[in-house]
Amino acid sequence: MARPGGRSARVQEAVHTAVRDLSAEVGRDALTVPLIAARAEVTPSTIYRRWGDLQALLSDVAVERLRPETPPEDKGDLESDLRAWAEQFLDEMSSPAGRAYIRDALLGDPDGRNAGRCSAYAAEQVDVILTRAEDRGENGPDVETVLDHVVAPMMYRILFRPGGHDAAYAGRLVSGVLSLPS
Repeated sequence: MARPGGRSARVQEAVHTAVRDLSAEVGRDALTVPLIAARAEVTPSTIYRRWGDLQALLSDVAVERLRPETPPEDKGDLESDLRAWAEQFLDEMSSPAGRAYIRDALLGDPDGRNAGRCSAYAAEQVDVILTRAEDRGENGPDVETVLDHVVAPMMYRILFRPGGHDAAYAGRLVSGVLSLPS
């Protein structure tokens, strides 16, 4: 992970941008460290020194792409907020790009750090929703319960039972977690 600011951050941004741009232009399978280095205007040794290999670099890029860019939408009540977030999460993660990012994030992650970062992203989003609901006087489950009953089943299906994921499925999971005894 790079320190904020400075040369290190500039190198990371240039390399990440090169990976994203080249993936769109030539396809992920055509990526090589020398190709990425040339586009980022760094040496291949810079990439190897920082990331170790192509898979670790792709994993790092994937984790950053999986980071939500905005807080969850405020629909006015817990069920609506959680349902809208779950539908969007499912749609994004089950898309071809989402599945590729998940695959890359996990393949370059022998120690589980990237999986933990991705899980933290989801937990942060759920926490925002639950905190807003609490501020409105609504009672709801805790973050871990939502992760166990909404996020985990969706990720299982995305990874192991692709296809057939829709808003109704996400809605059923949300209804189920909200009907659990407190």
